[in-house]
Order: sequence, then structure tokens, then C-alpha cells
Amino acid sequence: MTKIKICGLMRLADIEAVCAVRPDYAGSILTAGFRRSVARSQYLDMNRMLADAGIKRVGVFVNEPPESAASFAEMLDLIQLHGDEDAAYIAKLRTFTDAEIIKMYRLTAPEDAEQVNRSPADYVLLDSGTGTGKAFDWSLLSGITRPYFLAGGLTPENVGDAVARLHPYAVDVSSGVETNGQKDPQKIRRFTEAVRQTR
Repeated sequence: MTKIKICGLMRLADIEAVCAVRPDYAGSILTAGFRRSVARSQYLDMNRMLADAGIKRVGVFVNEPPESAASFAEMLDLIQLHGDEDAAYIAKLRTFTDAEIIKMYRLTAPEDAEQVNRSPADYVLLDSGTGTGKAFDWSLLSGITRPYFLAGGLTPENVGDAVARLHPYAVDVSSGVETNGQKDPQKIRRFTEAVRQTR
């Protein structure tokens, strides 16, 4: 069954909504300067709630020094790299932590598949860009030969079709479960139900 990741969690209310439906992964942006960024002190309470619920905790970092990203590792199950981090960066990060690594790639052309397939990350996440909320051309996925997280433009209305057609390892959503820029518990519930009801 396709796994579920809810990302861009910022408030305790978001965590409560996520804990109510128990997705497989919950992500928060831990690099400062983004609309959905969360301060380390604020993340501590959120982190405890996720751990108690048995949801895997994902910290999202964008072009953060490896040492800085690794400093959060004791609070995380996975580290997601959402910037320009390359194989050398991933190798260095692994010297600081045993946390599993997700690397985001933008698929814009068929030749992008080669870089994705040979990524040294534990998991790859395929997206149209950083928080655009728009889907990319799914036909580009035909060249991907490894399991992937599918992101970009997913909503409660279209995620069932995406899962049925593409069979991704996991689906990842942020803005697709928001109303007026904040996580919407009803949309989170509908999204998770749509994935779980799709075979």
C-alpha cells in the first residue's frame, strides 16, 4: 500500500490533525526563512507528539550545512534534502548521522531520470519545484526505476487517481491539504482516506 507523508507542519494544531489520521510520515521545514519554517524550540513539542503517535518524523532542510542538518538527527527519523545538495553532500551528511535521507529532485525532462536513479539517498522525492502546489508531467516517471515519493499538486480530489495510475512508494502533500494557508484537518482526513481506499 502506498505510504502517506504530510509535510509543512507548523503548529501543534497541525500535529493534532495528523496524529488523528496516522500517516506514515510527518514533515516540518527546519531551515529558517521559508513560509512554513519551524524553529527548533517550537519543533520539540511537535516532535514529542509525533513520536508518541508512532509517526516517522521528517526534517526538511534546504542547502543547510551538513553539520547543521545532522544536529537535528536525534529528533528525526529521516532527513529530507530539498535544495541543491549533491552526492558529495549526502556522503558528508552520512558521516554525522545514521538517519535515512530523502532527496528531492525536480523532474522537468526525460534525462532527469538518470540522476534520480543513481542518487545515493535512501529515498527520492519527485516534485515540480519548491512548494509550487502544481503537478509535473507524470509521463516523465516512466524512466524512474526505483521507488519514489510523489509530490507536487496532490489534493484529496486527485491523489486516488495518482496512486492508482502510478503506484508510488509514497505520496507527499503540503499545500493540497491547506485552507487559507493553514493545514485543514478535514482535508488531511480526506487525503489519507483517498490513499487508503485506492488499491
